[in-house]
Amino acid sequence: MSDPLERLLREQRVVICCGSGGVGKTTTSATLALKAALLGRRAVVCTIDPARRLANSLGLSELGNEVVQVDAARFAEAGVEVEGALFALMLDTKRTFDRLIERYTTDPKRREAILNNKFYQQMSNTVVGSSDYMAMEKLYELSEEGDFDLIVLDTPPTKHALDFLQAPERMKRAFDRSTLEIFLRPWAEAGKRSFGFIGRALGKVVNKVDALIGVGFVKELAEFFQAFEGLYDGFRTRADRVDALLRDARTSFVVVTAPQPLPLEEAGYFCDKLREFSMDLSAVVVNRVEQSCLGDPSDLRARIDAAGHEAELEAAVTAAGVEADPLLPAALKALLDQERLAKGDRERIEAFAAGPARGVHLREVPRFTHDIYDLSGLLTLSGELFGARA
Repeated sequence: MSDPLERLLREQRVVICCGSGGVGKTTTSATLALKAALLGRRAVVCTIDPARRLANSLGLSELGNEVVQVDAARFAEAGVEVEGALFALMLDTKRTFDRLIERYTTDPKRREAILNNKFYQQMSNTVVGSSDYMAMEKLYELSEEGDFDLIVLDTPPTKHALDFLQAPERMKRAFDRSTLEIFLRPWAEAGKRSFGFIGRALGKVVNKVDALIGVGFVKELAEFFQAFEGLYDGFRTRADRVDALLRDARTSFVVVTAPQPLPLEEAGYFCDKLREFSMDLSAVVVNRVEQSCLGDPSDLRARIDAAGHEAELEAAVTAAGVEADPLLPAALKALLDQERLAKGDRERIEAFAAGPARGVHLREVPRFTHDIYDLSGLLTLSGELFGARA
């Protein structure tokens, strides 16, 4: 029977890597796409990585919002032959938002009015959740174009699973016409009426908002929504399609985490929410796992586990028939520290596998002594994910 993680890359059209920041999610995403290319598929990895580590690791001078192919010569230099092809891009949230506006706006004047609107420019760059939704939008765009056998999405780091998983629903609510009309009606009326208590009160509110937030803010806001008239339905329809893609039978999720308590807690929350939303949780990857230096359990391992200080450790080694050395106490102390780290990781991973990750294929990657910064490093990581250690 083939490896479950390899089968995922062979059979699925979309693999979404999610999890908290700082757990190796970008590197894992790139490695999965690389492995798919080695298996003969046309694979693309889409990342949100301001450090541009992905571009460096793939030997690319830079990555932008457009797809770039990794040169086959790079694989030859690394000593591997690729049956498929590997592509990459780095999400530009604003540019992706701009393309949505261009797609749904047929009138050039209206398009320019939206793109040049100060409120829109601020919203498309900084509104909370916009990167979450635009990652989904780019995923949908790549899926609709149909140029790739497999799309691997490296999602934005988030502290809350709902920020990402509910991005399409939040976008639909943001462009709900009835809500926007209710919001805008008082401001419009305030501008039209110069008499009456309500009109004067609303006029003062408008002036206060302008004074606090910036001159012309309300005007910019009203002009933005006015220019947006007629585009709401297109955005809502698009959000529905994005949500359907997340639940499609050929879309799978891989939760990436590390063996420390907080990342595992957040990964567990992701696992629970994916099940709640009926999305396919196919695998969990635990990165940077501390390894035991002693291999399989033995009498020496038992003695070291029971030992509390250097004298006991030295006695344990002497009893095991190991020749003493002047550096023995320091070496044993380092060994004991490493074994404790490895034991702690092992206990937490086993509890996680029996709890939030129950029934899910779990793959561990050891902590490396060096950073992964090039294609050879990605191939090393691929060997750990799919090689004999798996």
